Amino acid sequence: MLKVQARNRGSVASLCLEGRIVNGETEALRRTVNSQRGVSAVVLDFGRVSTIDAAGLGVLLDLREQLQSKGVEFRLVNVTRLVRRVLEITRLDSVFDVTPAPVVLTASRFSRATSKTQFAPCA
Repeated sequence: MLKVQARNRGSVASLCLEGRIVNGETEALRRTVNSQRGVSAVVLDFGRVSTIDAAGLGVLLDLREQLQSKGVEFRLVNVTRLVRRVLEITRLDSVFDVTPAPVVLTASRFSRATSKTQFAPCA
C-alpha cells in the first residue's frame, strides 16, 4: 500500500512517498497531488518507494501533464536505484525532472519566483 504524506512549505508541496507505486495502489498519490492548491511546484520524494510498474509510470505521466497544464512544476527527488533504473529503461528519465538524493532543495531552485523556504528529503 502506498502512503503519501504532504508537507507544504510556502508555494512548494513536498510529497513523501512510501511503498509501491503500482496498479491498484496509486489512488492516494493522485488524490494528494490533486488536493494541492496555490502551489507553484510539487516535489515527489521517492526515498521510500520500493518499486514502480507501468501503471505507476502512467499515473506519474498523467500528474505531470495535469500540473504542467496549470503552470505547476513537477519534480522527483531522492529516487531509489531501482526506480531510477526503470526510468532509464523506459527513457522517462528524460521526461521527468529528477534531482539527486542528497540535495536540499530551496524554492529558489525552481524557475518560478517562490519563497526562500528550504526543505530536505523525507526523514
